[in-house]
Amino acid sequence: MKILYLGDIMGSPGIRVVHNLLPGIKKQYKIDLVIAQAENVSDGKGIRKSDYQALKKIGIDFFTGGNWSLFRPETIELLNDPNEPIIRPANYPNGTEGIGYKYIKTKFGKILVISLLGQIVGKDSAGETDNPLLVVDKILNSEASFSKIATVVNFHGDYSSEKLVIGQYLDGRVTAVIGDHWHTATADAMVLPNGTAHITDVGMCGSLDSSLGIKTSIVINRWRDKKIVKNEIEDSGRMQLNGLIIEVDTKTGLSTNVQQLIQYVD
Repeated sequence: MKILYLGDIMGSPGIRVVHNLLPGIKKQYKIDLVIAQAENVSDGKGIRKSDYQALKKIGIDFFTGGNWSLFRPETIELLNDPNEPIIRPANYPNGTEGIGYKYIKTKFGKILVISLLGQIVGKDSAGETDNPLLVVDKILNSEASFSKIATVVNFHGDYSSEKLVIGQYLDGRVTAVIGDHWHTATADAMVLPNGTAHITDVGMCGSLDSSLGIKTSIVINRWRDKKIVKNEIEDSGRMQLNGLIIEVDTKTGLSTNVQQLIQYVD
């Protein structure tokens, strides 16, 4: 089977790009399951229920999480429901609202999807999180007896070292480890020696002519002139869609091939 993982969908431009390109991509590459990073969907912070439903209609089957997943109270109900295909990072402390891993049914069988947050993530770096390596070990051990054809791990973090190491740590134990949060795709998509697909950062869906989706002029004013300026999502110029296509051997639960997907729209 083929799984497509889409990088952070950044605001309304990201939604438009996915709306315009995803149907053709699914047909061209014969995609069986689409997973997308959803923590920046609604104005760059979290995801509204309306945007969640709209993206499901477009063709996204499952939504992973990051540091803005818990921003919108209306999303908590979705995150708490084991039947809704959306998760927040699993390594938030016990008692945190939401679920950090869930299964999704496909025509081939069930797939386990896990989100993890890096321990250094921008302004949230001082926040309390559990060690992602220990957390993913616990999840994999607890779910070992459950029948599944694949396990996809999303790692949302700032440090390339964390993203690289966790890929190698899980090599041969999961189907794929996909890094995101940078909004800039790295050129290291590969199948690791023991069969796990990996990329340090898959990139984003949204504005290309911007500062990671934010109007560049605003970032320059804040950086150069030290002005306190509110972020605004860039809604004009060229757009991009970044993703990763993973070919899965459903008998072994490992990856046989990986293909980086980058498309631009004027």
